[in-house]
Amino acid sequence: MMRVLAVLLALAVAGLAYTLQHASGLRHDLTQAQGIIGTLSAGLESRDKAIARLQDEARTLADQEQALRQAQSQAGALALQRELQIQREHDADESLRAWSAAALPDAAKRLHQRPAFSNARDYLAWLSTRDQLPDPRH
Repeated sequence: MMRVLAVLLALAVAGLAYTLQHASGLRHDLTQAQGIIGTLSAGLESRDKAIARLQDEARTLADQEQALRQAQSQAGALALQRELQIQREHDADESLRAWSAAALPDAAKRLHQRPAFSNARDYLAWLSTRDQLPDPRH
């Protein structure tokens, strides 16, 4: 009977040693898992901050775009009003209509005639040798 108790005691001690060793390994695994969780949590927090910052920037850009579109719309409306005013003034004045319908003088037509230039030196040479405009008083 003593032998059986000794064997049972030895088995109990061996089981206890195995359980303690296994618990130590589990504790080590838990520590590693907690480190990984901490790293992943920090990464998620960083990602969330980046997403929030990008969303704020997107809202800001959308607001700026809306303001630009409104300014463009207002400028377009103002340009249309001015064009209509100019057209009304043009249509109301007989002498202005006649003047705008007349052909351009030859001197003004020559201002629109420019040869094609391949470089800046050719353009400067053309500027220095071109014909002078006639005196408009004659």
